[in-house]
Amino acid sequence: MSRVFLRLPATSANLGPGFDTLALALQLHLEVEAEAAQAFSIGASGRNAEICGTVENNLLIETYSALLREQARSVVPLSIRMRNEIPLGMGCGSSAAVRLAAAALAAHFGGLAWDRERILAEACRLEGHPDNAAACWLGGFVASAAEGDRIEAISLAPAAEWRALLAMPEQPLATAASRAVLPDRYSRGDAVANLQRVALLTAAFATRRAESLAVAMGDRLHQPYRAGVCPLLRKLLPLAGQDGIAGVALSGAGPAVLLLADSDGAARQARERMRRELKGEEVEILACELEREPASYRILD
Repeated sequence: MSRVFLRLPATSANLGPGFDTLALALQLHLEVEAEAAQAFSIGASGRNAEICGTVENNLLIETYSALLREQARSVVPLSIRMRNEIPLGMGCGSSAAVRLAAAALAAHFGGLAWDRERILAEACRLEGHPDNAAACWLGGFVASAAEGDRIEAISLAPAAEWRALLAMPEQPLATAASRAVLPDRYSRGDAVANLQRVALLTAAFATRRAESLAVAMGDRLHQPYRAGVCPLLRKLLPLAGQDGIAGVALSGAGPAVLLLADSDGAARQARERMRRELKGEEVEILACELEREPASYRILD
């Protein structure tokens, strides 16, 4: 049976106001190459290799196997080679990338004849919302919505010169814990404020107007409540519009914070300001380009 290769980017969802709606692909990737084998095995390298390379309780293997069983297909064991650049537990879309990989592997090794649209739909179903998975699969800045079993998603290519910086604390944060702090109801004023900013943020990416990001990435629906469990947010959010920092938002459910800059020079300036603001904190600052291309899914043999 043919080998399969996948290259899937990290993603930062919400982007401030776009709660469960907007996401942005980043040039930090999960690469997976797999072929049929007698037993499951994983050779992992890169970030968090010790977690990615464990066969037991592995999200990729468990999701792949569950999908095949759902479709009444035999579970074909795989020999997997994996290289990971996506931070785990930081709000950077690691679970969406893994679930997309699992769905693509199940489609191939289970002979399911799923196209790219169906693979995305399966990953979104497993994720519970389409934002991260859609951006991971399509690349770019993605707006998405679920309509029953169907996923509608549109990707816009961001400006090639824009850059992302991620500020990541030492400890990860489970998405469930981050969602637990959110209220059940919101005021009309807060809802309207976010609708305004979602529209403005989408227009800013479409027209590549970095000067609009500071306002457009404002939020009232989740960041004010998550600041208590994502302490870097309080320190970095006020920096939007200063020292090369075009916009600031929590990355997904956190705890990482995403900062956007409109050029390499602005990103260097932003990094220096972040270092001053976070002096004394145990924080990793990771810079990368924005991923403008869709995920790679190739049959090798």
